[in-house]
Amino acid sequence: MSQQKVDQYKKEKYNRKKQLQQEKRERIIYSIVGSVAAVALVTWIGFSVYARVEANRPVSYTEVNVSAVSDYLSTLN
Repeated sequence: MSQQKVDQYKKEKYNRKKQLQQEKRERIIYSIVGSVAAVALVTWIGFSVYARVEANRPVSYTEVNVSAVSDYLSTLN
């Protein structure tokens, strides 16, 4: 029983470097995916708020009287 534990410890020690690299890689991937998800969520919320504010904003129209220009152009012909 004790020899099995020793053999298992040696095997774990032999693969420890690879296992630590794999764990580090997984942590980096999780942090990148989490960051992208957080940015996407913040962007979506910001766009939703902006769209709602723009929808409630009153629209102003400006009328332009172009009769003087029309009269001038009709006199040229």
